[in-house]
Amino acid sequence: MPPVLRSFFTLERFRRQLANVDALPQLCILGLVAGMITGSLMVGFRFMLSLGALVYMPDGNPEAFEQLAPLWRALLPLVAVLLIGAWLIRQTPAARKIGVAHVIDRLTYHQGRFPRRNWLTQWWVGLISVLGGLSAGREGPAIHLGAAAASGLGQKLRLPHNSLRVLVACGTAAGISASFNTPIAGVIFAMEVVMMEYTIVGFMPVIMAATVSGLMAQLAFGFERPFQASDVMLGSLINLPWIVVSGFGIGLLASGFVRLARAAERFSRLSLPARFALVGVLVGLVAWFYPQVQGMGYDTLGLTFSGELAVDVLIAVAVGKLLLTAFTVACGIPVSIIGPILVAGGAAGALFGLAGTQLMPELSASPTVYAMLGMAAMMGAILQAPLAALMALLELTHTPNMMLPGMLAVVIACLTTRQLTGCKGFFISAVHGSRHPLQHPLMQALSRISVPAVMERNLVRTPRVIAPETARKLLDNNPVWLVIERKGEGKPLLALKGAILARWLLEHEAAIEQRRPGFRQIDLLEIPGRRLELAPIGLQATLSEAFLALQNDDLGALYVTHGQRLNKARISGIITRGAIERYYHFTDRLPESRSPEGRSP
Repeated sequence: MPPVLRSFFTLERFRRQLANVDALPQLCILGLVAGMITGSLMVGFRFMLSLGALVYMPDGNPEAFEQLAPLWRALLPLVAVLLIGAWLIRQTPAARKIGVAHVIDRLTYHQGRFPRRNWLTQWWVGLISVLGGLSAGREGPAIHLGAAAASGLGQKLRLPHNSLRVLVACGTAAGISASFNTPIAGVIFAMEVVMMEYTIVGFMPVIMAATVSGLMAQLAFGFERPFQASDVMLGSLINLPWIVVSGFGIGLLASGFVRLARAAERFSRLSLPARFALVGVLVGLVAWFYPQVQGMGYDTLGLTFSGELAVDVLIAVAVGKLLLTAFTVACGIPVSIIGPILVAGGAAGALFGLAGTQLMPELSASPTVYAMLGMAAMMGAILQAPLAALMALLELTHTPNMMLPGMLAVVIACLTTRQLTGCKGFFISAVHGSRHPLQHPLMQALSRISVPAVMERNLVRTPRVIAPETARKLLDNNPVWLVIERKGEGKPLLALKGAILARWLLEHEAAIEQRRPGFRQIDLLEIPGRRLELAPIGLQATLSEAFLALQNDDLGALYVTHGQRLNKARISGIITRGAIERYYHFTDRLPESRSPEGRSP
């Protein structure tokens, strides 16, 4: 490759481009790579589930719990909690956090960086919980594994933190796409639940990742249409009032799930082994009579849509599986909830459909219709993600004519859960000033760009005391800032405007030329002018990180370091409060919040 092209296609240039808010081509490249990585992981995860099922499950089907002997399927949950507990008890409390809630927490408070130990824990718990017959899905592991792997790529390349946020969303969408074969629902879930924002720059790389990951899953497993439900339609509009009633009922069930799942403090008085054993016993007891509550339950959801389940089984799935999943989470076993709530919602909807058939024998739609609506309504209400729920309804059932009644059911269920019972989204576990940090408009805007796009790069480093000749040499390139180093004093760096030193030299030019006492050396701390106390911040940091760091009233600015060791790191630039404020107000006046590349607002 010619030298000119080598200088153009460099990793350092790639990093600088990603620091800007409009680095769309670069982010799409990252989305492509993230989709390939996540797709490979999900294919491997699903193959491991199949390999584990070959050991003891009929036909090697990881969902065939109904074909096992009652004693065997009742003992499986006890074995599962024993294996999970043996792993988790050796981990610190921080290392036990996995799943979607962990992804949101790392994105909100840790700039999208994921610990490797939690990633390994997710593999173990994800496989054992599904194969061991607990009420758990594979979507939580898919999201965590995909998001952490995509973020790991960014960390390995030392990319700016604003691009790590997009990589986390790419891994999330790609994980759902490969696990569910629902790429659109994966994209919406990533933006609605994880990122909590909708932007063009965010959407396109996430769409790219979901597409590539879904294609890889189809190459490995073929095109899978999850549920066959043809010729399903609402029929008479007289069903709409009953859909409202069913949405209200499912919203109440969803709020009960959220409250029970969050009641961890009530069970904290019990030891971890006691809580895990209690989960194993309860799941095993219910599974003895109703094995449909075990595992992911997608086969049960398919039978619900086809109307092949008895009423008592529907009740066991709608109530039992929902409560068992919530109780498992409350007791500290971090299982995935998305699959189980879809299955429970479908069963609850089918029950409402059967009740409607009794009330309106000739006009009521089939229970299949209500099962589909219940599935979406339960997901939307528990996650407070109505768009993701509607996209899941569309892609899982391939019935576009269900979208209009689905919108009604989802909205009623979400309103019931949120407004009537006061339950927020299940995964929003932290509230800051009555608002989750990711939902704050200012912090969202500042997190989309990294400090290199705004910092002032024209600076020079200098000791505190210098000769006049040295001062003139420092000003040869018209630096905006002088970074004053006070070696041996144990004090922070200071920043002085270069123009202040230049003006002082002009005002005292005669005294300096005559070498009068007091003008043979220049103490930069004695020159009249404002000096800003500096603190370090990494080159990969976002403006939101810089904004939070500058909340300290003693700080006037931040110096941006480039390197691992702070005492030997290269200073790449200076960023002030004013620079951040100018960026925010400047982007307010630009369409799509864009700042011209290479220009500091």
